[in-house]
Amino acid sequence: MQGNGEDHANDERLPAAARAAGFASPFDRAAWFDLLEAHGFAGQGRIDTHGRAGATTAWLPLRTEKPGDVAGLTNWYSFAIRPLYTGDGDRNAALRALFHNLRRSAAHLTLYPVSTPDDLTAALRTAGWWVKATPAGDRHWLDLGDMDHDAWWASRPGALRSTVQRKAKKGVVDIQLLTAFDDGSWAAYEQIYAASWKPEEGHPALLRAFAEAESAGGRLRMGIARIDGIPVAAQYWTVEDGTAFIHKLAHVEDSLKASPGTLLSAALFRHVIEIDKVKRVDFGTGNDGYKRDWMNRHDPLWRIEAFNPSRPAAWGPALKAFARTLLRKES
Repeated sequence: MQGNGEDHANDERLPAAARAAGFASPFDRAAWFDLLEAHGFAGQGRIDTHGRAGATTAWLPLRTEKPGDVAGLTNWYSFAIRPLYTGDGDRNAALRALFHNLRRSAAHLTLYPVSTPDDLTAALRTAGWWVKATPAGDRHWLDLGDMDHDAWWASRPGALRSTVQRKAKKGVVDIQLLTAFDDGSWAAYEQIYAASWKPEEGHPALLRAFAEAESAGGRLRMGIARIDGIPVAAQYWTVEDGTAFIHKLAHVEDSLKASPGTLLSAALFRHVIEIDKVKRVDFGTGNDGYKRDWMNRHDPLWRIEAFNPSRPAAWGPALKAFARTLLRKES
């Protein structure tokens, strides 16, 4: 059953009131997708595809890669892509209607990164798509449960706790925590990032605009570590709906002996747990080894590819995609 599903050629824009199921995320707001579009990440054009079931509408912002080929409207800053909804009715029916509608205009759909693929793959298959879901990357996150800061800290590796204790006692590193955007602190972050081991920042103007918007909403948490007054480490977090999101971190290589990045992380964890009362901390995408020291949960991220069997343009790519899967299973 597809609901009442008409999408009027996807000519409606994602409403600001749309929300994802579960806890809120910075990457679930209409403003985030508007920001991506404004900074050139909409490919050949943005499509806010949607489907209705009764009073409930499912929404999924997409970009056009080429005619008939669409993907989730994301970039390298995005932690995940998932459907958004307005109304409190049958969300699964609305999502099935969305994918049924999308078959009118798309031959191939790619969604990445996806943290919980089951509802999406089920809705796609019910709507008539051929679907392939593949593990593609990792996410590390902290589930605090009933732990306070001290209980969480006691659960961390002894080497990490010893490093923080020893380096903090030396008093070499000064820590500044901010909850509002500040031009000077952002300039310090950019200076540190440029001098760090990280590759060149992918899109600094977008990141700054995002930080300014999060600050205006009261969600920004930022830290700067200094040695002798010189900025040597910086981190950019946000806090929302009981979750802290770690977006960016960097340190100057020749400051490693003083462990400013580790001390800064410890200070920010303490702040978001004790002051903001978060129950989750999300370290985003990537399987960097150091994340395991701070987090207690690890999940795969998924890439979903869906092929529309009613479009001959999808048959060749679908054959190649599923053939690769079969070959891997046989090897």
